Amino acid sequence: MNSKFKIQNSKFNIKHHGATNGVTGSCHQLNINASDAILIDCGIFQGAETSADGAEENRLEIEFPIDTIRALVVTHCHIDHVGRIPYLLAAGFTGPIYCSQASATLLPLVLEDAIKIGFTRDAHTIQKFLDLLAERIIAVPYKKWQNITLSQQDSLKIKFKPAGHILGSAYVECAIKQNQTKTRITFSGDLGGPYTPLLPNPKPPYKTDLLILESTYGDKNHQQRRERIQTLKTRILSCFENKGVILIPAFSIGRTQELLYELEQLIHQCRQQTLYKHLDWDDLEVIVDSPLANRFTAVYRELKPYWDAEAQRKVKLGRHPLSFEQLTTIGDHKTHLATVDYLQKTARPCIVIAASGMCAGGRIVNYLKALIGDPRTDILFVGYQAQGTAGRIIQQYGPKNGYVELDGQRYTIQAGIHTLQGYSAHADQATLTRFVARMRIKPKEIRLVHGDEQAKQALQAHLQQTFPAIQVTIPY
Repeated sequence: MNSKFKIQNSKFNIKHHGATNGVTGSCHQLNINASDAILIDCGIFQGAETSADGAEENRLEIEFPIDTIRALVVTHCHIDHVGRIPYLLAAGFTGPIYCSQASATLLPLVLEDAIKIGFTRDAHTIQKFLDLLAERIIAVPYKKWQNITLSQQDSLKIKFKPAGHILGSAYVECAIKQNQTKTRITFSGDLGGPYTPLLPNPKPPYKTDLLILESTYGDKNHQQRRERIQTLKTRILSCFENKGVILIPAFSIGRTQELLYELEQLIHQCRQQTLYKHLDWDDLEVIVDSPLANRFTAVYRELKPYWDAEAQRKVKLGRHPLSFEQLTTIGDHKTHLATVDYLQKTARPCIVIAASGMCAGGRIVNYLKALIGDPRTDILFVGYQAQGTAGRIIQQYGPKNGYVELDGQRYTIQAGIHTLQGYSAHADQATLTRFVARMRIKPKEIRLVHGDEQAKQALQAHLQQTFPAIQVTIPY
């Protein structure tokens, strides 16, 4: 989709290469002029959003010309925003990759895993890619302008601001100067909600002319932080009444660390209280079975300077929000298989957190195959499930004792299925509205991306009613 923003004497336009028909595959091309452009994100498509005809391979290759792309700007390290970077480099992109300082640490880990899954496990090839990536990454501190080199007289600079979505996440301000015309464009990336664990709250820009805004939960409002912790506690208590395992599919980066943070808080608050029969909260075992999540959690601990004030206070009190006593981490595949087998035989009450967050692969699939047919099992969804993913199917048909296909085999869903909406790392309708409302100089246009059709239309109607002077559009 190619759409021109109406500013007098402006020559730029924006092409959306993804996240217009759903919430994945974020990739936006800002054309400054006929010779110069930048990409904001370059992510993969997931679930039914892989392509219009369902052919995933057609949506991994870079299907647009890259000869004018001067730089790639990364908002954050989720795979639906960065997963096509290896394909971009393979297509011949030679420019710099700009991201926040924390994202510069996390990005190689994310892409190394993506290459192992989608390209090759050859250690030499992977190392060559990582060396190339290291040469291209330029870490930019938050709130500092970074000039982008262009071939013509126009000028462009970008600035990262904290987005509160995952560690290192940012929204991007783009300042364009063409002759005497100055234009400010803001790409939201993925915005987090208020009071997200570990992360400072996002603050909107002072001004912008055009806002490219995500809309994942544009039709919903989440629980408040205090309410959602209580909901998590209540759900854990009720699930253990079923005398079985609680499975939580979660993304390796962001969601897993957020869950650990709040589980540590619950254990700390309730440690002498009974959880189940003779099991106290202090004896609750929390298993993270994901090598990648464990690596990210270790990096999160190393990046403590980027934690918010609340998390810093806990550390000063001697607490360890991401490495508490009740936490067990599983790395090697042999232990993973043994744990799945043990829990299938015993249904021992515990919490298992494993990727992928949409049940589209990863170790969570083995747990599901072993335990989804056991009525003692409970599955907690704490994040968005894209159309066509196993997670969405389980979420939709599980309460009806339907079935899901995993690795080509059909499994009847006997487990309890629960969704905790408050645990989305995405801003809800109220938070997205506040993001606009708190801008001193508001945009002339808001363009909604990264959302299902229902969410985009609901947010469009709400924003148009709230801000009548702003044009709210939906690109296709």
